Amino acid sequence: MPQWECAIEGDSNVYDSVEHLIIHQATEHERIECKVCGAVLPDGYFAIRHAFDEHSRAEYVRAYDATSDEVRRREKIKEAVEETADLKAVVKRLENNGSV
Repeated sequence: MPQWECAIEGDSNVYDSVEHLIIHQATEHERIECKVCGAVLPDGYFAIRHAFDEHSRAEYVRAYDATSDEVRRREKIKEAVEETADLKAVVKRLENNGSV
């Protein structure tokens, strides 16, 4: 079973499930402001998903001064999470204040 590391601002917490990681990121870290549109959202997976679902790659690169390697890395993270996570369960838990 793969382990999932948080990696937000040096946070090296590791989780056995991607769902627990996403809940951790959404509840234990400060929310961030999207540099493209100003939306405030949880850091980590939700921020990556927002960036690539709501904005073009070019907008992201300009706003974050990102390299193509950084973009590809985040796209791979998004893809891996979405292939693995039960996102409906995550949303349900977050609606219940993050409790399991």
